Amino acid sequence: MTSEIIGLIGIVAMLVLLALKVPVGIAMIVVSAAGYGYIVRPSAALARLGSDPFTSVTSYAFSVIPLFILMGLFLANAKLGSDLFTFVNALLGRLRGGMAMATIGASALFSSVCGSSIATASTIATVTVPEMRKYHYHEGFAAGAAAAGGTLGILIPPSAALVLYGILTEEPIGKLLIAGLLPGIMTAVILMIAAYLVAFFKPHLAPLGTATERPAILPALRKTWAIPAIFGTSIGGIYGGIFTPTEAGAVGAFLSLVFTGITGRLSWASFVGACHQTARVTAVIFLIVVGGKMFGYFLTITRIPLAITSSIAALDISPLAVIFVLFALYFVMGALMDEIAILVIMTPIVYPLITKLGYDGVWFGVLTIMMLLTGLLTPPVGLLSFIVSGLTGVPLNKVYAGVTPFWLALIVAISLVIIFPEIVLFLPRLMK
Repeated sequence: MTSEIIGLIGIVAMLVLLALKVPVGIAMIVVSAAGYGYIVRPSAALARLGSDPFTSVTSYAFSVIPLFILMGLFLANAKLGSDLFTFVNALLGRLRGGMAMATIGASALFSSVCGSSIATASTIATVTVPEMRKYHYHEGFAAGAAAAGGTLGILIPPSAALVLYGILTEEPIGKLLIAGLLPGIMTAVILMIAAYLVAFFKPHLAPLGTATERPAILPALRKTWAIPAIFGTSIGGIYGGIFTPTEAGAVGAFLSLVFTGITGRLSWASFVGACHQTARVTAVIFLIVVGGKMFGYFLTITRIPLAITSSIAALDISPLAVIFVLFALYFVMGALMDEIAILVIMTPIVYPLITKLGYDGVWFGVLTIMMLLTGLLTPPVGLLSFIVSGLTGVPLNKVYAGVTPFWLALIVAISLVIIFPEIVLFLPRLMK
């Protein structure tokens, strides 16, 4: 058998293992070790299996992942989600659909200090969906807004997914994080517009509530000032060249701990819980990174990335058409597989093609994360839809119906980034 055929067999075998609920990292490690052993020799595969896990995760750049996760979990345990919703609702609550818009706005603000979509959706949904129910919002629309807002957690910096992409491709992590800012803000605005339009054309889904008093804005702001302060210090430090990403993560985690400690929002039990959860999440991510590195090396020796690049080049289609084809592929995969699995499986295959076509790797990193957002909402997987349904008691079919307009809004945002790459590249080009 040729190496390309072995590579295809390896990809199919890994998909079978994933379908059997084998953890993503384990599936990639098993397939990579077996495939490498078959192509080279078993002793060489065992040698790589002994060295690759250590060399993959001992890089200094990896330390940014647990720090960003810890920063978000400190603030999540401090119950800031409620304060953020109160603040944004004070600004937008008087509009039809204003509470749904406030849910997305609060999710965007929380995403700026949390690199996880799951943590963002969990924190915001438990606060906002019961509140919207109180004002007679349709529960599917309310849950859909919370799930859609949660997608911003892996796009707006600090984003663990962007860090993971940077590690897989060796693109500069600092530039990737900064590159996600404008697309993240744009996506949040488009999602809020979608919420407004749904409420405007279907007013029964979002009845007008009692007008929010202007003076309520200031008390709410006093409770949420730490979010922009921590974000501005950590991410602003990266942009200004003051901090490396790892230093920014350390500063953000420290400031989060100081804020929650001084204000009495973080108990000892919550502190210990945040540390334990950070360790668990980091361990899962590191296992995926090890598997992704080994799988990428396996694909390289099978020459599959080179074969794909040559085949697409032979088609003589425009680079923009290639991007839209990849968008369609990621969309279909997102409906069937976990987003992190798609990221670590597809990046080693697609990244060489993208760079050969002349596209910027940082731009494609942000685009990759955005293309994964729809999968967080889309059945049959739709991880955030499942989470919001479980936390709020809204039936899953109603959540899926509720996320539909937001799913369309995400496609609009993705298309804009494809057509206008400067949305992504403008800020990174100004970095020192």
